[in-house]
Amino acid sequence: MLTGLTLLALLTIAASLMFGSSRLTPAQVTDTLLHGGTSQLHAIVYGVRIPRTAVGIVVGACLGVAGALMQGHTRNPLADPGIFGVSAGAGLAVVIGVYAFGVSGSGYDVLFALIGALLASVAVFSITAAGSGTASPVPLALAGTAVSALLDALTSFIVLSDRDALNAYRLWVVGSLSGRALDITYSVLPFAIAGLILAALNTRALDNLSLGTEMAQGLGENVLRARLTGLAAITLLTAAATAAAGPVGFVGLVVPHIARATVGVGHRYTLTACALLGIALVLGADVIGRLIGGTGEIEVGIVLAVLGGPFFIYVARRRSLVAL
Repeated sequence: MLTGLTLLALLTIAASLMFGSSRLTPAQVTDTLLHGGTSQLHAIVYGVRIPRTAVGIVVGACLGVAGALMQGHTRNPLADPGIFGVSAGAGLAVVIGVYAFGVSGSGYDVLFALIGALLASVAVFSITAAGSGTASPVPLALAGTAVSALLDALTSFIVLSDRDALNAYRLWVVGSLSGRALDITYSVLPFAIAGLILAALNTRALDNLSLGTEMAQGLGENVLRARLTGLAAITLLTAAATAAAGPVGFVGLVVPHIARATVGVGHRYTLTACALLGIALVLGADVIGRLIGGTGEIEVGIVLAVLGGPFFIYVARRRSLVAL
């Protein structure tokens, strides 16, 4: 099944390069990739489509794996990576960058978003550890919800009082792959790679924790270390994705369910499937947004919200999925 998912991801990567609001034939795109093409074609393929495809690959893989980690550690099928306050922290940091420091532009947005996302996750864990002395799933979810609400309120206060901050936030918060340069991918790639490595190291612990905390401890698992490793992976992956494309929802919720239905519940294969499915979902939604938007396009965050909303309701109504 992983071979089929790999082919699916490769097909969506090819579609992302071939199709867009600029109507180019596959032959034109292929010739440009192989021989450079005309200056106009080179600008479209190398200046627009390759960078946004690269960002889509990073965002999809990061959010897919982060979603599987989040649901595995909380044992909640409705858990989403954004529950740690990562998206809210990144949004507030972008707004503060414009409001307090007068900076704007994609490079600065990525820097501030990364800092805000990481600080928000640290705050959530610190609150949880101070209250319960451990990284337990329920306190983490509650602390993440509370911190997210606080950060969203602060963000709303700033954007309603400053027009420049509102404009910057309005363009960032929708979740989009358009207008992203390769520099953004290079900026977030170290965080994404570090998160994926930690996720790979966390697979055995996740399998043990799926049996219950007491059973995992009986098997010799250090639960606190496993939780910390998972939290660090989720933070790095979600921070990288959010900084690169803004808050892209529903990927971390939808992908793990499809992956478990495809390859089973063993996290060694589930995490790989989540990365491949995340890439396919994000790039597929981006291509759909380009094609149905006419001369413009519909942002990937909007397309995923339309697709993910019904799936969320479906998951919430299936009692059999609650026992993860």
